[in-house]
Amino acid sequence: MTFATRFAPSPTGPLHLGHAYSALLAHDMARAAGGRFLLRIEDIDTARSRPEWEAQLLDDLAWLGLAWDAPPLRQSDRLSAYEAALDALWDRGLIYPCTCTRADIAAAASAPQEGAPLHGPDGLIYPGTCRKRHPRTGKRPRGTALRLDMAAAAPATVGFFETGAGPLGDTGAQLHYHADLRDRIGDIVLSRRDFLGSYHLSVVLDDAHQGITHVIRGRDLFDATPIHALLQHLLDLPTPIYHHHRLIRDDTGRRLAKRDDARAITAYRDAGATLADIRRMVGL
Repeated sequence: MTFATRFAPSPTGPLHLGHAYSALLAHDMARAAGGRFLLRIEDIDTARSRPEWEAQLLDDLAWLGLAWDAPPLRQSDRLSAYEAALDALWDRGLIYPCTCTRADIAAAASAPQEGAPLHGPDGLIYPGTCRKRHPRTGKRPRGTALRLDMAAAAPATVGFFETGAGPLGDTGAQLHYHADLRDRIGDIVLSRRDFLGSYHLSVVLDDAHQGITHVIRGRDLFDATPIHALLQHLLDLPTPIYHHHRLIRDDTGRRLAKRDDARAITAYRDAGATLADIRRMVGL
């Protein structure tokens, strides 16, 4: 199978050095393997996505010397696929409506009988307040959050092959996760009240749609990968090989985020930096 990977930015702010490293690494690995490098615009969050940020990121990626081998895929064009996946999970009784607010979850998770609140890839692990509160019959409800019933959904094990370096240094290893995902991760949100779908749902559907064989992304997403392997299992999708790379950090050791405008690619461009300068700064 032809090596295929992607870079999938969200048009919600400027690209910074961390984005540049991830995009350049994915592009370099695809070209070294004689494979394909694809672009996906993750604009499912319409409240935060902006056309001007998309235009800027496309310009920055071109300046970085990146070329993709198919027209960019936009999540906003994939809503029907997300609808169909949610319908399939609903019909199997694997998702349920949730009306809890963030404050509700924090209060329930901090209740004395619950012990110390536990955190997973999505923050506080959901305490299950709505798991049996609403019926799971009839048509899938709209306009409400939908959570995956992890206890009902998780098989005996899920796994993925890691060629990068996870937190435990699991390079070149087949990693297995047992059916304790509800306690370790919780009933994750698969669709939000204010927009269809979620990162977890869309990323597995879009990777399969684009034929992605290798997912190259930051180590900060390592803990989300068992979720993605589970969803691939439930939706009968292939599980790519994963490569979680090191993170680019600022002088204090913090991971770069979109708030770090001083590290934005446009700031370096305006200061006269070259592509060679950027590659040197990120260790390429």
